[in-house]
Amino acid sequence: MGREFIELFEEWSKSYDDTVDGHNLEYREVFLNYERILDSVVSRVHGHAIEFGIGTGNLTEKLLNAGLTVTAVEPSPAMREKAFEKLQHRTDIVDGDFFEFPKLENVDSIISTYAFHHLNDVEKTKAIAIYSQLLKTGGKIVFADTMYLTKEHHKQAILDAKSSGYHNLANDLSTEYYTTIPFLEDILKENGFTVSFDKCNSFVWIMEAEKL
Repeated sequence: MGREFIELFEEWSKSYDDTVDGHNLEYREVFLNYERILDSVVSRVHGHAIEFGIGTGNLTEKLLNAGLTVTAVEPSPAMREKAFEKLQHRTDIVDGDFFEFPKLENVDSIISTYAFHHLNDVEKTKAIAIYSQLLKTGGKIVFADTMYLTKEHHKQAILDAKSSGYHNLANDLSTEYYTTIPFLEDILKENGFTVSFDKCNSFVWIMEAEKL
């Protein structure tokens, strides 16, 4: 899952929930409508779900409350500790990432929020191919993440962050692997999925893919 970013996760675990609640001005727009985004993801999935990059367990908690069975995957020890405090013993929280996770026989949904950008485009392609083999007809991939219509939109977002004095955000947008919607659409269709994209705020879209 881009384990080169684990040090960032370890530090961010201390303030992650405050950030998503809008207390960090630089990232307020990124996490705008956060609760609604999580609720929308929950409404699109079913059955036994694998959730990648659970962070402090915010989406996991909602999935469990909705009656789903969740295998929760998180590479950061500090994030896993925060999630365990929140979820207690309601589900298994395992050390893993988008590639290293329990290969279960019956998986209905593969879910992630604010995490797929930790993979570069080559890794994203490999990951989608793996999930295509794992899911049966009707199975879903539902990811909410920052993505862009074009590379030019991505470049403009970096310039906008810099002009607003949001240097941490600009660095994040420049150094992590944010991709484009056409790229994701192509690799999903190549792997036997139909897919749609719904815009949630200026940064985040929900990608909903269903296996044919």
